Amino acid sequence: MIFVLDASAMIAFLRDEFGAGFVADSLLDTESQCYAHAINLCEVFYDFHRASGQREAADAIADLARIGVIEDASLATAVWQSVGVLKANLRRVSLADCFAVELTMRLRGTLVTADRHELKRIADENLCPVLSIR
Repeated sequence: MIFVLDASAMIAFLRDEFGAGFVADSLLDTESQCYAHAINLCEVFYDFHRASGQREAADAIADLARIGVIEDASLATAVWQSVGVLKANLRRVSLADCFAVELTMRLRGTLVTADRHELKRIADENLCPVLSIR
């Protein structure tokens, strides 16, 4: 199974918040792969930087890589245009979350989030499967 982690899911995991266990189980499952777009990793980085400084932010990203989160840094024209279409149509969904949705659609995976409210529309419109960890 392919999972795409948005920033909220990665932050919940790193801070051992409610829902962290599902992310941990997904990372440990030998039949699963967990991806994150570089834009969503940037969100994690700035969240940790703002809260604890640059060293902790770098450590958080290194921890995610070490435990098996696969970074997708694609900004090919087709990718950012697809993200732009998603953002234009979804409006209230953040641009970063649109990158996570695009990656999920491209990989035919399941989007994992702790932001149930914001991404409910994605599930309602059947753009991709969404799994809320909270």
